[in-house]
Amino acid sequence: MSVTGEQGSRGKSDEAASGAARDAEPVEGTWQEAAGAEGNPQDAGSAPERELFGVRRELAEKFAERLLTDGVQRGLIGPREGERLWERHLYNSAVLAELLPEGATVVDVGSGAGLPGIPLAIARPDLELTLLEPMARRVTWLEEIADELGLPLAVVRGRAEETSTRSRLYDFDYVVARAVSSLDRLAEWCLPLLRPGGWLLAQKGASAAEELERDRASIERRGGERAVVRECGAAALRTPANVVAIRRAETSEPGAAGRKVNGSRARRADNRRKRKER
Repeated sequence: MSVTGEQGSRGKSDEAASGAARDAEPVEGTWQEAAGAEGNPQDAGSAPERELFGVRRELAEKFAERLLTDGVQRGLIGPREGERLWERHLYNSAVLAELLPEGATVVDVGSGAGLPGIPLAIARPDLELTLLEPMARRVTWLEEIADELGLPLAVVRGRAEETSTRSRLYDFDYVVARAVSSLDRLAEWCLPLLRPGGWLLAQKGASAAEELERDRASIERRGGERAVVRECGAAALRTPANVVAIRRAETSEPGAAGRKVNGSRARRADNRRKRKER
């Protein structure tokens, strides 16, 4: 999403095409792994870490090392997670990139140890990512990791359901959530953070389809529509990730969305400037 006054030579037709792509239903392959793209080189190889992180896989390795040491000591992951750290956590998080178009604005709700936000930021440096986390000690961890790995992330302390958080965070293209809550609660908490037409991507287990059918009526009451289950990472993982994609319906208040867009864009422009100065 362009910032007013910073559009450069980008034309209206380009903007319309970009908006249409972000409103389209998320499907595997939304992100084109172009030859030579940073993080997705043509010769990435067959190992999942090379395929998912490409030339930035060393950053993923540093993150994994921190999780296995400080992460365990600080209670961010369990001591038995080491054997399945890559498959269950890093790979499982990074495959969400398949559903995100280039340059999308994304907020990771309940980021915790940085999952899925940190792996996504490593795999997709084109994304504009915000990590939302309520616990102070985890916020400190996320800020440390972002600085150490040189990732231009915004880290915000708060809960998605709180008015104070929603007054600061809104108009995102995508919300991602992993192991946070049930779909009906996620819809209630997360849909207000999205722009009209934006998408909530909730990672779920093998029962994703059953949970969606159970909560579909509640999701629709909360403003969600076109809810579908998508599979990510089939080419890289032994067990692909199940993602429930829920679109936020268009607002019924025409003036509200415009006011939020302008305020959100201004804040994001300010965040970008601050990150460049770090």
